[in-house]
Amino acid sequence: MDDLKIGDKLYNVSQNGFGDFFRYSFSEVVRLTKTLAVLENGVRLRNKPIRSMINNEIGYSLATNRWVYWHKVTDEIKQKSREENKKIAVNDWFQQRSFNMQEKKIIYELFEEKGMLEGSEESSMAAIELFKKV
Repeated sequence: MDDLKIGDKLYNVSQNGFGDFFRYSFSEVVRLTKTLAVLENGVRLRNKPIRSMINNEIGYSLATNRWVYWHKVTDEIKQKSREENKKIAVNDWFQQRSFNMQEKKIIYELFEEKGMLEGSEESSMAAIELFKKV
């Protein structure tokens, strides 16, 4: 459990209620004081690693709120962030758009072609696999 250094990349995850997507924020340490690390987005963290009581991960708490943690970025987190951002983009696109009959027909035919019109668990999984390829 090392103290932060200038150049360390960190992330924070927030969620707006249980039904919301995970929102990742990324930043980099640009300045250090005796007890704090200042990120390029202006966030000030205590430069003392502690184990989160929520998820048991090592993190750095906000200087003003010991219950909000930032963690060091890993390749796994970058991948999770990309996947979550894709989900957000898809959801936003569908919410901001209304489909005309021709577009609805195209979507219906695509689902029909893939055998995903039934409301079964298998058709839901098939839809997920289809959209993973897109």
